[in-house]
Amino acid sequence: MGSLLSACGINVKKKKVEEERHLRANDREFNLSFMYADNAIKTSKYNVFTFLPLNLFEQFQRLANAYFVFLLILQLIPQISSLSWFTTVVPLLLVLSITLAKDLSDDITRHKNDNHVNNRKVEVLIDGELKSEKWMNVQVGDIIKLENNEFVTADLLLLSSSEPLNLIYIETAELDGETNLKVKQALTITGDLGNDIQRLAAFNGEMRCEPPNNRLDKFTGTLTVGGETFAVDNDRILLRGCTLRNTEWCFGLVVFGGPDTKLMQNSGKSIFKRTSIDHLMNVLVIFIFGFLAFMCTILSIGNGIWEYQEGNSFIAFLPRDNGTNAALSAFLTFWSYVIILNTVVPISLYVSVEILRLGNSYFIDWDRKMYHVKSDTPAQARTTTLNEELGQIKYIFSDKTGTLTQNIMTFNRCSINGKSYGEVVDFAGQRVEVTEKTEKVDFSWNSLADPKFSFHDHKLVEAVKLGSPEVQAFFRLLALCHTVMPEEKTEGELFYQAQSPDEGALVTAARNFGFVFRSRTPETISVVEMGVPITYELLAVLDFNNVRKRMSVIVRNPEGKLTLYCKGADTIIYERLHPSASKLTEVTTEHLNEYAGEGLRTLALAYKDLDEDKFEEWRKRHHEASTALDDREGKLDAIYEELEKDMLLLGASAVEDKLQDGVPQTIEQLAKADIKIWVLTGDKQETAENIGYACNMLREEMKEIFIVAANTAEEVREELVNARKKMSPESGDEPPMEKSTFLGKKSQVVEDEKVNGEYGLVINGHSLAFALQKDMELELLRTACMCQAVICCRVTPLQKAQVVELVKKHKKAVTLAIGDGANDVSMIKTAHIGVGISGQEGMQAVLSSDFSFAQFRYLQRLLLVHGRWSYLRMCKFLRYFFYKNFTFTFVHFWYGFFCGFSAQTVYDEWYITLYNLVYTALPVIGLSLFDQDVNDRWSFQHPQLYAPGQLNQYFSKKAFARILLHSCYSSLILFFVPWAAMCDTVRDDGKDIADYQSFALLAQTCLLIAVSVQLGLDTYYWTAVNQFFLWGSLSVYFAVTFTMYSNGMYLIFTSSFPFIGTARNSLNQPNAWLTILLTTILCSLPVVAKRFLFIQLKPTINDKVRHKVRQAKAVPPPLPRKFPRRRISTRRSGYAFSHARGYGDLVTSGRFLRIPVKTRPTLFPQSETPVADSTPQTYRTIFEGAQSP
Repeated sequence: MGSLLSACGINVKKKKVEEERHLRANDREFNLSFMYADNAIKTSKYNVFTFLPLNLFEQFQRLANAYFVFLLILQLIPQISSLSWFTTVVPLLLVLSITLAKDLSDDITRHKNDNHVNNRKVEVLIDGELKSEKWMNVQVGDIIKLENNEFVTADLLLLSSSEPLNLIYIETAELDGETNLKVKQALTITGDLGNDIQRLAAFNGEMRCEPPNNRLDKFTGTLTVGGETFAVDNDRILLRGCTLRNTEWCFGLVVFGGPDTKLMQNSGKSIFKRTSIDHLMNVLVIFIFGFLAFMCTILSIGNGIWEYQEGNSFIAFLPRDNGTNAALSAFLTFWSYVIILNTVVPISLYVSVEILRLGNSYFIDWDRKMYHVKSDTPAQARTTTLNEELGQIKYIFSDKTGTLTQNIMTFNRCSINGKSYGEVVDFAGQRVEVTEKTEKVDFSWNSLADPKFSFHDHKLVEAVKLGSPEVQAFFRLLALCHTVMPEEKTEGELFYQAQSPDEGALVTAARNFGFVFRSRTPETISVVEMGVPITYELLAVLDFNNVRKRMSVIVRNPEGKLTLYCKGADTIIYERLHPSASKLTEVTTEHLNEYAGEGLRTLALAYKDLDEDKFEEWRKRHHEASTALDDREGKLDAIYEELEKDMLLLGASAVEDKLQDGVPQTIEQLAKADIKIWVLTGDKQETAENIGYACNMLREEMKEIFIVAANTAEEVREELVNARKKMSPESGDEPPMEKSTFLGKKSQVVEDEKVNGEYGLVINGHSLAFALQKDMELELLRTACMCQAVICCRVTPLQKAQVVELVKKHKKAVTLAIGDGANDVSMIKTAHIGVGISGQEGMQAVLSSDFSFAQFRYLQRLLLVHGRWSYLRMCKFLRYFFYKNFTFTFVHFWYGFFCGFSAQTVYDEWYITLYNLVYTALPVIGLSLFDQDVNDRWSFQHPQLYAPGQLNQYFSKKAFARILLHSCYSSLILFFVPWAAMCDTVRDDGKDIADYQSFALLAQTCLLIAVSVQLGLDTYYWTAVNQFFLWGSLSVYFAVTFTMYSNGMYLIFTSSFPFIGTARNSLNQPNAWLTILLTTILCSLPVVAKRFLFIQLKPTINDKVRHKVRQAKAVPPPLPRKFPRRRISTRRSGYAFSHARGYGDLVTSGRFLRIPVKTRPTLFPQSETPVADSTPQTYRTIFEGAQSP
C-alpha cells in the first residue's frame, strides 16, 4: 500500500523515527525488514495521475483564482446574473492554462534530472556475481564495486581497494566545496578481502550506526565480523556525491541510500519563494475585497431605498417576481454588483504579471554582456517569478572560494635573502601590470619544466642559473619540504597529487626553476637539481597541524649533512629564528606586508643544520613520544619544538588565489548602491581576511575591523557587545524593534541603528556557533548589521543557511546568496534570491539556484541593470493596472446612482469582456517589458539609482492609496463630463442622442483614450513596439466597435449585439469628440502639474539623473578598469595548509607505496586525470579542514 501511495506522489511517513541503523552485508531479506529507503531520489512534485488535481488545488489556493470561481457560480444564478458567464470563464481558463503549462514544463525537467541520476549503472554483488544495476535498485546492505572517476553511488563503508594499505583518494567538491583530494582507508579486517568475489560474497559483517543525519564531518558506528567488533568513523565512510580518483577499484557496503544519504539530507528543503511585491499584493487583494464589499453594500442599500420609495411607479412595465420586496431586491442587487464591480480584482492582472516576468527573464538569458566566452556559459534565469526582487537587494551573502576567487593557485612572488622577485618593471624602474601579452620566462633549458607554468621576472631565473646559494637553497626547500605524492606515467611527464593546491603550486614552482621533485619512498626523496639527480635520505617529517601552523622535514644529503627545512606562517617561523637573522627578518617582513597588500597567501621559509649526535638522541625521544599512549600529540609537539628553534631565514613565498575578473570593481559598485556584502566561507580566517582586502570589502581606511574568535559563549557575547558599543555608544541593551503590526502581533523586525564611519567584522565558525544560539542571535545581528562588511570564516553549510535565515527573519530586507559549490546549496535555497556560479565545483549550486552565470562580476549587471529595470517595470505596471481598472470600475459605481441601483452596466458587455484582454493588454505589457528610466551605462555610472528599490518607494500601500484617489478623480471626470455633455443634447439634424447606448459608447471611448494618454505619460522609453501596441490597440477598439455595432452582426446574433448603429450615429458628431478631448485633458492635467512641481521642488535621484542624461550629448563611456592600487598591510594570509592533519605519518609509514611496479596499465587518459590538469594555473582553492558544526 505504501509503495502504491508513493507511486501516486503521496509521501507515506514512517511510524517511528529511526534511532539506530542495523544492517547485515549481503542479506537483503534481513535489511528489507527495517524498511530502509532505497537508493532512488525524487525531486519532482507530480506524476501523471496527480498533476492535474494537485496543480489545480495549488492554483485555487491563490485567493484571486478561488474568487473568480465564486464569481462564475454567481453568474450562473439567473436572479443575480448581471453579466454573461463568458466574461469570467475566458480569462480564468487562460490563467489556469498558462500556469499549468509552466508547472508541467518545470516538473518534466525535474523528472528528467531524477531519471538521469536514478538510471546510472553500478556493479552490485548479487548471488555471488557482479551484476550491472541501476542506482535506484541498489539496497542497504549491498556490496558494490566502484572504479576510477566514478561517482559514489550511496553512503558506503569502504571495504577494500586496489591501493596499498587499502587507501583510496576521493574528491568531495560536490559535498563541501573542497577540491583537494582526500584519503580514506578501509579497516584491515575488510581490506584483506581484496577483490576476491567469493570472499566478498561470503562476507556477512553486521553494522550498527547512527541514523540518517546531515553531519558531513562525523560518523559513528561499529562493524561486527566473526564476533569481533571494530569502531567505524568518518575516515572509513564514502559519501554519495564524492568522486573516486586515482584508485583503480574499491568495494563498499551500502549504509544509507537515496534520501537518507548525507548529500540529500544536506540539500535543504526547497522553499517556495515569493517576492515582497507578491506579499504586498496579497494584502492589497484582501483590502480590495473589503472595498468591493463596501461599494456593493452602499449600492444595495441604495437599491433598497429606491425600491421602497420609487419602485412601485415602475411595476406597470417592470413587474416584480412573486414574493420580491425591497429587502430581497437589495440582497440580490448586492450580489449583482459583486459581479459587475469584480474588475477591481482583474484576473488578467495575474496573466500579465506572468508574461512580464517571463519576458524580463528572457532579457537576462539573452544578455550578451553576461555571456562568458571562455566557458561558453550564458546567464540563465532559472526561476521566472523573482525578477523584480533583484531590484530590492539589501544583503548579499557570498561564498569565497570559486565565487570571489577563481580556484586557481599561482606562484606569484617570493623574497629570497632580502630581495623581492616576481614584479615586472620597465626600463625606468616603474611597475608594469602583468597581462597575457607580458613576456614570460623561457624554461626551455629545463626539460622537466611544467609547460603550463608561467612567471614574468627574468631576474629569478638568472639568479638560479648563476648558482646563487640562497636562491638554490630556497627552491631546494620547496622541493623537499612537503607531502606531495608524484606520479610519472611516462619519462619526464610528472603529475603532482597535493594535499592542498598551494603546496602543489610551490612544488611546481621549484620544478620549473630547476629543482624537480621526482619520486619518494618512505625513507628517501629523489630530486633533480639543475639537471643532476640527487637522492636525500628522509629521516623525519614534523607534520603540520592547526596549532603548529608549520611543517618541517629532516633530510640527509649524499655528503651526509643533516638539515632541517621548515615552512609555515611567518609569525610562527619568526619566533623560532636565530637572533642573527633579525636584519633579514625586517626586510622580509616589508616584502610580506607588500604581498599581503596584494591579497597573496604568504609563507616563511627557514632551515637549520643539525648535529648528528644531538639528532640521534632526539630521534630516540621522538620514537618514545610517537608510541606513547597518553597525550601523544602534545608530547610530539614538545619534541618538535626542541629542534625547530634557532633557524636561519631563507625568505618567503607568495601564492595567489586569483580573484575573478572585476570582483573589486563589482563590490565597490554594489557598496555604492548601499548593498551590504557578507562573505560566508569555509576558508581560514587569514585567507578570507586578505581576500576581503583584495576585493575592496575591507579597507585600511575603515575605522576598525573587529575580530571575534572567542572560545566560550560568554566571551563571544562580550566581544560582540564591545564592538557594538564602540560603533554606537548610545545603543541600548535591548534591540530596537519595529512597532507592533495593526493586528497587535509583536514585530520581529530589528530596526537599523545609526553608525558614524565604516566598520568591518570578522567572525570564525566556532564563535558563530555560539552567536547563532537563540539568546545571542540578535546581538550578532545588531553588531553585524552596523558593519559595512562582514566575513564569517570556517562556517559549515548549515551555518551559512542559519546566518541568511537570521537576517531574513529579523530585517525588513531582501537577501541574495551567491555560491558555486554543493556546500552553498542550503544558503542559496534559504535566501530570497539564490544565484549559482557555474564554476569548478560541479553544478549543484546552479541546479538549486534561481539565477546562474559564470562570473561574480556579472552580479552588478544582474542587480543594477536587470534587477532595477524589472522592479521599475513591475511597479509601473501595477500602478497603471490598478489605475485603469479602478477608474473603469468607479464609473460603474457612479452610474448606479442614475439607474435606480439596478445593477445595469454602464458599458457594453463586449467592451467589459475585451477591456482587459484586448484593448489595454498589449500597451501595458509593452510598457512593462521595454521601459527604462536610463540605459545600462548610466545605471552603472549612478549606482545610487538602486536605492528606491531597497526602500520600496515605487509601489507600496501609500502608492496604492494615491492610485485609489487618482482613479476616483478620473472616474468622476469620465462619468459626469460625458453625462453632462449628453444630457438634453440633440444631433445636427435635431434628433435626440441622449440615449443609454450612445452614452455608454461615449463613456467607454473617453475612458480608453484617457487611460492610453496616462500610459503615454508613464512611458520613459519609447520603442517601435510600444508605439505599435498603443496605436494598434486603439485602432482595434474602433474596428471592433464599428463591427460589433453594425447591422450585419445584429442580424446574425440579435441578442448578443444590441448596440446596432450606435457607433456611426454618435462618433460622427463634433461634440462627442470635443467631450473626449475635454475628459482627456482634465484627467491628465493633475498628473502633469504634480510631476512638474515635484521635479522643480523635490526631485528624486531618478529625476536628477534623467535631467543629466538629457543634458549630456553622448552616452557615458564604460567604467574604466582600475589598476590595482599598491597596498602595504600587516594583515596577511598564512599558508593554505589543509585543516586536517597532514600526510606525514602516511609518507613515512613504509606501506603507502607499492613495491616497484613493472608495467602498470594507465588507469585513465591523461586528459581526464585531475592531477594532470593540476597545473600552477589550475590549482583549486580548498576549505582547509574539518568544519565545525
